Amino acid sequence: MTSPKKEERIWTAALLVIGDEILSGRTQDKNVSQVALWLNLQGIRLSEVRVVADDMALIGEAVVQLKARNDYLFTTGGIGPTHDDITVDAIAAALGVPVVIHPRARAVLQDYYETRGGLTDARLRMARVPEGSDLIENRMSGAPGIRMGNIFILAGVPHIAGMMLDALSNRLEGGRPMLSRTIGCWVAESEVADLLRETEKAHAGSQIGSYPFFREGKVGANFVVRSTDAGTVDSCIAAIGDGLIGLGYAPVADGI
Repeated sequence: MTSPKKEERIWTAALLVIGDEILSGRTQDKNVSQVALWLNLQGIRLSEVRVVADDMALIGEAVVQLKARNDYLFTTGGIGPTHDDITVDAIAAALGVPVVIHPRARAVLQDYYETRGGLTDARLRMARVPEGSDLIENRMSGAPGIRMGNIFILAGVPHIAGMMLDALSNRLEGGRPMLSRTIGCWVAESEVADLLRETEKAHAGSQIGSYPFFREGKVGANFVVRSTDAGTVDSCIAAIGDGLIGLGYAPVADGI
C-alpha cells in the first residue's frame, strides 16, 4: 500500500507598508504589487499586507505579529535620513536589540556622498541598523536595505525597493512558483458559482479566483486558475471551459 503524497511545503511572507503619506492618500503605494510578483518568482506566497503609520508602537506590534506567523516579513518605508524615518528604531525595539551604525553601510554612504556634499549626520542615519543585521545592496542611491533574520527592511521608493529585491533574488528558501492562467466569459458569476466550486474541489492544489466586471452594457467575469503545477492549471482551465459550454456559455481563452 502506497503512502499518500506528502503535501508540499508552502512558504509565506507578509508585507508591512509604513508611512503616514500612504494612509493620508498623498502617496499611492506601488510596492505591494512588485513585492507580490517578486515573491511568487521565489516560490513564496504573499499571505497578508498591513499598512501602519509612522508610529513606534504600531510598527513594533505589527512586526511581532507578522514575523511570528510567516516565514518572511518585508517592510517598505521609513528608512530615510529624516526624523520621521523610525522603522529601524521601531523594529530594533520590537526585537529587543540596540540600534548601531553598521560599518559597511557607513563606508558605502561615505563613498557615495564624497562628491555629493559629504556624509552629514542626517545621511549617516541611513547607516543605522538593528544590532546583528546584514545589509541588502542598493545600486541606486547607496543607502542599503537591511536584513535582520527573517525580516527584510526595504526603502519606500518603489524603484529603489525593486533594486533591493533584485539583490535578494534566488537567495531565499521557497517552494515552486505559483502559475496562473485566465479564462473569461460573458456571464454573471452567480450563474457559474457551482461550476467553479466543483472544479476547484476536483483539482487538488488549485485555486480559482472569480473577477466580475460590467462592460459594454453587460456583465462578465474572468476566472483565474492558480497552482504550482502546470498540468493542474491546464486541466482546471479545460474543465471550466467545458463546463461553461455545457451551461450554454461561450468561454474566452486568456480572459476578456
